[in-house]
Amino acid sequence: MGYRRLAVAGVLAVALATSPQSRPVIAQTRPPDGGKTWSVSRTPDGQFDLEGVWDLGTITPLERPGALGTKQVFTNEEAASFEQEENRRQNRDLIDPKKGGLQYLPNSVIPYNEFWYERGSRIVGSKRTSLIVDPPDGRIPPLTPAAQARLDEDAAAARDEQLGFVRADSYEDRSVADRCLLGFNAGPPMTPGAYNNHVQILQAPGSVALVTEMVHEARSVPLDGRPHLPPALRQYRGDSRGHWEGRTLVIDTMNFRRETSLRGSTAATHVVERLTRIDADTLLYEFTVEDPSTWTRPWTASIPMKKLEEPIFEYACHEGNYAMTNILSGARAQER
Repeated sequence: MGYRRLAVAGVLAVALATSPQSRPVIAQTRPPDGGKTWSVSRTPDGQFDLEGVWDLGTITPLERPGALGTKQVFTNEEAASFEQEENRRQNRDLIDPKKGGLQYLPNSVIPYNEFWYERGSRIVGSKRTSLIVDPPDGRIPPLTPAAQARLDEDAAAARDEQLGFVRADSYEDRSVADRCLLGFNAGPPMTPGAYNNHVQILQAPGSVALVTEMVHEARSVPLDGRPHLPPALRQYRGDSRGHWEGRTLVIDTMNFRRETSLRGSTAATHVVERLTRIDADTLLYEFTVEDPSTWTRPWTASIPMKKLEEPIFEYACHEGNYAMTNILSGARAQER
């Protein structure tokens, strides 16, 4: 993991310039569960107030586990049992390297112990069995034949690595995560991961910025109606444009340079994110992904994010990314 420091001064300056003190309260509501009163406010330029540090960590899986079949929602007892079993299953301190576990092979090295993980320990409040809400089966849609062939090739390369061969003619052969260009969960779209599940939202006139803790990337989203960049101008995190639909901020992202943080995706990925403030402590984050080069149909996930009263920290992936140097130098040593 990289070293973590306090967020840079430039980001904080934007936060201070748009601080809630200057925002008019437009209504007060009390959540139906009897929670604290929430003051609904707008920014000076009329945006609904989404600012703050939000946590999207949860133990609810993105896809519904196959053993659950068509079950969409847990009972209270099932939810408690699932949380207990999953927290134990994922605990790195309880994994025996000699037997393997999760993605690890027998006798493989477990990279971090449990101290470093911050995946979330609870399922979402609705007790859904998956974060994916469409398709109804809670699963990512089937791959296209071309995508399946592409992933089969990648899997064959991975098997070669286990035999002592590494695909590393250059840094461009490695994934965007290996290169600290995209975090495992930073998106777009943002998805819960093993750690660094925090995102800070900052609002200024005509724009919104999302600073993700994973790889510490600041994504600036203009709200002024400008068109997307030409297709020839592509970026690793795509080209984001935003607008408001009632109280929901809608962010449309396309023109990716190559794969996103979603396994199997391509530069053809199109992501639509929706952020809606539900109450004082909850921001509902929904996203729909479409990539005809990978999946047979679009799919949608819904994640309630909880507000945190703490700063976001820097994840200095590049500063500590000795792995890239070692991967390339190790490949050269193998060739010799």
